[in-house]
Amino acid sequence: MASPCTGKPYGVERVCAAWGQPRSSYYAARVLKQKPDVRPGKRGPRTPLADEEVLALIRSDLAASPFQGEGYRKVWARLRFVKGLEISGKRVLRLMRGANLLSPYRTRKGKAKAHDGKIRTDAPNVMWGTDGAKVFTVKDGWVWIFTAVEHWNAECVGHHVCKVGSRFNALEPIAMALTNIYGSVEAGSARGLRLRMDHGQQYLSEHFQNQLKFWGITPSFAFVEEPQTNGVAERFNRTLKEQAIYGRVFQTVEEVREAVTAFIQRYNEQWRVEKIAFLTPREARDQWSAREAA
Repeated sequence: MASPCTGKPYGVERVCAAWGQPRSSYYAARVLKQKPDVRPGKRGPRTPLADEEVLALIRSDLAASPFQGEGYRKVWARLRFVKGLEISGKRVLRLMRGANLLSPYRTRKGKAKAHDGKIRTDAPNVMWGTDGAKVFTVKDGWVWIFTAVEHWNAECVGHHVCKVGSRFNALEPIAMALTNIYGSVEAGSARGLRLRMDHGQQYLSEHFQNQLKFWGITPSFAFVEEPQTNGVAERFNRTLKEQAIYGRVFQTVEEVREAVTAFIQRYNEQWRVEKIAFLTPREARDQWSAREAA
């Protein structure tokens, strides 16, 4: 190969090094140019077993294995040392990956869950979410923050900051929300509303469940070990921590209460939420109320 600028010839090794390309690619391209109908096959010695045969052996080994969730190394080891087949471990990995036979695909599949993947509602006061979080203070130790969040517009409709995370305190944000939205905490005041919560001991308690029944609220539990099914409350608590808790040192429970109250007011009035066309929670509720009154 000659340089178009200097006219001097340069060797293939030097040119490929300057290009950062292997020489094999150059020679393969030259063969294809000279013989376009010829396609180079797999390099190296031919294996005694084709890929289809090896894949059949892999499937047979997995079916006979008494264990679940084994990776390609165990399969290769049995094929190599038990059956005496000269097969590369990387080849076994490639074939198992292509056939979706690696361990993540071989775990036991449970029954299909009823959740349809949507936790947002199309109207307010259909479902609220509630959850608790803990913050450490210098003088008072761990402090609990309980919140109630509207699934429709992500509005925080109630909150409570306390020292003890009891079932009684877990009900406080719900009572605040009922007062703010329904104007009452009387029997049946929130009939038709569902409350999404996790399986915390506060929410599973008899007192908590009986109080929900008194208000006419239907409990809706998140799936175990799947916090995304309570994602509205979980996401709000994360935002609360990022915006008002992290990076600060609180001395007492009262300081936490003041910080949380100030943030929630600011959040409801100014936080832009994508799922409601980047309105704030307060703007979305005001617009809904105006349409209902019209």
